[in-house]
Amino acid sequence: MKFYSRKGLMAGAVAGVLAVTGPAFSAECIAPANPGGGWDFTCRMIGKIMYDIGVADKPIQVTNMAGGGGGLAFSHVVNERNEDAELIVAASSATATRLAQNAYAGMTADQVRFLGAIGADPGVIVVAADSPYQSLNDLLDAVKADPTSVTFAGGSAAGGFDHLKVLMALGRAGFNDVTAVKYIGVDGGGDAITQTIGGHTQAMTGDMSEVVGFLAAGEVRVLAVFTEDRVPGFDDIPTATEQGIDIVSVNWRGLYVPLGISDTDYRKWSDALAAVAASDEWAEAMVANGLAPFTRVGDDFQDYVNGVILEIEELSREIGVIQ
Repeated sequence: MKFYSRKGLMAGAVAGVLAVTGPAFSAECIAPANPGGGWDFTCRMIGKIMYDIGVADKPIQVTNMAGGGGGLAFSHVVNERNEDAELIVAASSATATRLAQNAYAGMTADQVRFLGAIGADPGVIVVAADSPYQSLNDLLDAVKADPTSVTFAGGSAAGGFDHLKVLMALGRAGFNDVTAVKYIGVDGGGDAITQTIGGHTQAMTGDMSEVVGFLAAGEVRVLAVFTEDRVPGFDDIPTATEQGIDIVSVNWRGLYVPLGISDTDYRKWSDALAAVAASDEWAEAMVANGLAPFTRVGDDFQDYVNGVILEIEELSREIGVIQ
């Protein structure tokens, strides 16, 4: 089973999409979480750059709407603002995962239109600095030899995005007994790293942004990054693909819009998002926040999300998260 289409990872963005005088916006971006974190960052940074580069002629208001892992905002958009052409909503790989696992009370991905993603927090597998595992294959081989010898910690619950990354990597390595893999979900990536540094677990599965500080302090070693190419600024960290594990798994940062808006309004937003992706401001923001290039905008991105959801559904059934 292929979790992410590698041809979907495009390093460059389309330049010159909108003239500097672009369309007028009096718009809002909903971040489906409290201030801080990935969804809040997506709204605030993308909205700011849209205004700074002139594709929005007014600052874009950010509204934090936490609840249900993004489900409250999703329901709000579907039920109350289905035709609001001045609304964008932050989304990520977690959004697709929760939709695939029916975590939004029966709501489905086809009730909104996915707009695009223009950056990604790379998936990583991390061990403590003094761990005996020197490579990704060392770790995966240990699991294959004795699944009880390795416990992974991640910031998502069992069946969540961090858990799925491990299962996909093991699947590429020829180990498909997904129920034998030991995984504990804790309250965020920081707690997961602490468990691993303290020796309570043998490895941490998470995102690059969660490990940067611990890596700089010399407390952890990143065995692999799950991107197609090495991440700028972290060039000494090998990709999983380089080590023979053909997986690209990233937590993309993107947006969706209400289903009921016109095609013209959808193109307006997708063009604006593509202009952000092509900007120097966004390039600087990605480096500062440990994001890797990942640009898919418009209908191509909608097709990508649909494919990812189908594959997550399949894996989630295998591990018993959904029936």
